[in-house]
Amino acid sequence: MQLKLGYQLAALLLLTIVSALYPLHCQAESNSEEQIASYQPAGEGIKELTGYLIEAARNNNDLYAAFYSWKAALQRETSASSLPDPRFNFAWFIQPVETRTGPQEFKYGLSQTLPWFGKLGIKGEQALRDADIKKSGFDTLKLKVFYDVKRAYYDYAYLAQAIRITRENINLMKYLESVARSRYSTGAGAYDGVMKTQVELGKLQDRLRSLEERKRPTAAKLLSAMNRPDGQSLPLPASIPVMKIKVNPEQFKEDFKSGNPRLQALGHKINKQKLSVELAEKDYYPDFTFGVDYIQTGKSRSPNVTNANKDPLITGMSINLPIWFDKQEAQVLEAESNVKAASREKSGLERRLLADLELEIYKYEDALRKVSLYRDNLTPKAEQSLAVSIESFQSGTATSTDLIDAERTLIEFQLAFYQALAEQAKRVAAIEFLVGKEIPCTIHGQATLKSSETMPTNQ
Repeated sequence: MQLKLGYQLAALLLLTIVSALYPLHCQAESNSEEQIASYQPAGEGIKELTGYLIEAARNNNDLYAAFYSWKAALQRETSASSLPDPRFNFAWFIQPVETRTGPQEFKYGLSQTLPWFGKLGIKGEQALRDADIKKSGFDTLKLKVFYDVKRAYYDYAYLAQAIRITRENINLMKYLESVARSRYSTGAGAYDGVMKTQVELGKLQDRLRSLEERKRPTAAKLLSAMNRPDGQSLPLPASIPVMKIKVNPEQFKEDFKSGNPRLQALGHKINKQKLSVELAEKDYYPDFTFGVDYIQTGKSRSPNVTNANKDPLITGMSINLPIWFDKQEAQVLEAESNVKAASREKSGLERRLLADLELEIYKYEDALRKVSLYRDNLTPKAEQSLAVSIESFQSGTATSTDLIDAERTLIEFQLAFYQALAEQAKRVAAIEFLVGKEIPCTIHGQATLKSSETMPTNQ
């Protein structure tokens, strides 16, 4: 009874929980050591994403359908564990039966069937396991909705940074093209340098157009994840946080076994099938039916008859006879086979999920390694290389090809940094989807790489 009450309370509260602020265990943490970034607090981006998650949960009809399906399944326990309805019987004697006390005219009866001991309890437990399966399906869908939103959001955030970086490099290339023109007009450089910088500028402008055109389908994907109508505008995210998991990722390989709702659903399915075995075994025993009958008797034709005007009252009992043992045996074997099938299904899913989790952990760690590599090593060196190339180009000791190569290297490193940044955030979301819970992590408010120091201040 307590278990049933707990389920009902959970059902009543769940919709409020889903619509409430989606919990984020990750905490924003200042990072004064990482000064290579144009530092912005991660809190604004987290609030924006949290709002999207709440909206996605509130707008998703499938999520509501799964919730109400679970809520309906909770009510099934009462009906499954209740006694069958009593039966009322009525009979009319077409030809009244004459007796000493009078003619028997009508018969009324009331009977109640009582299943064998424990059958109703098992059926109620089966109904609760069905509700647990529905709950796991709801949790799976909720996690999938949140994962889709996060993945689309970080793709959109990467696009915002790619557009910003490309625009900065277009401005830089415009400046370099003007330098090449100045050198050509003074006879210090060849026209080939002007042409190469113009070609590179054209490539950057084409890349920017492609990125700008990608905004609509990328935003549409995020809108779809939130169940918003297509065509609406969404602001470009201002930052992508660096998310460092606080616990050892290896711990997730144990946590997912108890936290993944798909595995939980199969665990409940196994328990339900085990109950089916118990129920099938109880079908070897009979059910009892108890009843009472009342016969309405007319007036006796003979005077002074003993027990005259007293109608007969009859009590009785009947049982079914489960003598077709082949049927019962087949039911038991069927239930046992279903247990084995569900167990195998769970083992197979667990192995697949573990392999997926291993891959996601690797991708997360690899992306985090690339974030540090590009942020702390490659991008600063590329900036220094471009600065040296610009200085050498202005002095006439470097060619436009050297300059363009240095600029290409810088922009590729910058884009690779933000790609890795978005990737590590998406991998955290994927791990959460597999583990079935929010991952404790520390958020560093790393939003953007510092604007290139190679950009001349007199531009």
